[in-house]
Amino acid sequence: MDQYLYSLPENIREKDFIVATYYIKIDKDVDIVKKASSLAVGQTIGTWVPVPGITDVLRERYMGKVIQIYDIPAIDLSTQINEEERQYLIQIAYPTVNFTADFPLLITALLGNDASTSAQVKLLDIEFPKVFAESFIGPRYGIEGIRRITGVEDRPLLLNMIKPCTGLTPEEGARIFYDTALGEVDMIKDDELLGSPSYSKAYDRVKAFKKAAEAAYEKTGRKVLYLANVTDGSFTIMDTVRKVIEAGAEAIMVNFAAVGYSMLTQIARTVDVPILAHCAGAGMFYEGTQSGMSSTLAVGKLTRLAGADTVMVNTPYGGYPMLHQKYMQIMGQLTLPLYNIRPTMPSIGGGVHPGMVEKYMKELGNDIILAAGGAVQGHPMGAASGANAMMQAIKAVMAGVSLELAAKENEELSAALKLWNKN
Repeated sequence: MDQYLYSLPENIREKDFIVATYYIKIDKDVDIVKKASSLAVGQTIGTWVPVPGITDVLRERYMGKVIQIYDIPAIDLSTQINEEERQYLIQIAYPTVNFTADFPLLITALLGNDASTSAQVKLLDIEFPKVFAESFIGPRYGIEGIRRITGVEDRPLLLNMIKPCTGLTPEEGARIFYDTALGEVDMIKDDELLGSPSYSKAYDRVKAFKKAAEAAYEKTGRKVLYLANVTDGSFTIMDTVRKVIEAGAEAIMVNFAAVGYSMLTQIARTVDVPILAHCAGAGMFYEGTQSGMSSTLAVGKLTRLAGADTVMVNTPYGGYPMLHQKYMQIMGQLTLPLYNIRPTMPSIGGGVHPGMVEKYMKELGNDIILAAGGAVQGHPMGAASGANAMMQAIKAVMAGVSLELAAKENEELSAALKLWNKN
């Protein structure tokens, strides 16, 4: 076989190659070896016809290599083929010399769904060699840093978002912030739908909300961290970031799905405050079964490499049909050891109310942020009581006390459980 185009996995793993794993579904008569080879060549040095200038030296240094093809199901005989279409997993190794530690060209090369390669594939995973992975910025704060800033050492953190999502002036939002901050909430953020419209610039909200946070602190003795949404267009986003930092922002939020992973990295390299990366719209990356990338990459590994200190993750419990398996795998990509890159703190959104706290904590542990929106703002006794009810549930689980028993001693938790049945 062509030693430049094909390789055993053992001859790749310790070298300077990125290994991409793809899923592909094609007609049973298509030669999968040729299809995989076309992808490896077409996404590195080649095109659909031979061109001058391609030498063996160039092929050895810059061409992709097919290292594995798996049949789904695992068959070995032609007599076992019963369907008109076949499914495969393909692994291709790409030389790291082709990339810098940034995302635009990496994604361009690895998502080879273009006319020249003619391969409708879904990118499932990317394995990075150590030196290349550690050249990404990764989280500046991560789990330990966020705990240090908030002063919360062992329990899950509680995050709320201002509601209504849009339509509020900074002063109107500040009043809601103040009312919420009177409860036991650790963090309050903008809704992802509120950026810097004419009636509520992000830097004006920082000034107004900081005053509200200080006023609440005078009454409660608890500090609440505000995360300002800096999501904006490419011409204005860095100016928005600069202005919110100058206004005194101690943390920010950005929708990575809208601005891109590279812009998230640019912001992470620029600011010295924690960054919450929001996943709104990320489904466009992974909801296709034969194109795009996996949710574990889109929401997990790539956001961590890009510098997110915490990432908003959809749950399977809030109406979005996220597979439980993928949900758990995303958590692993954010938190499990990855060379020397700090772990990112998962922020759990969707279906978060006091009755679900025990389930989230048992599944994910305590190193999470519980992002409760309606369960706080929609509590029948007010937003502060909504925050208190969430915290009462958290403390009950931490103490090993059932929510039913805790509710007998906490009116706010009792009201929440009656309104949102824990099942």
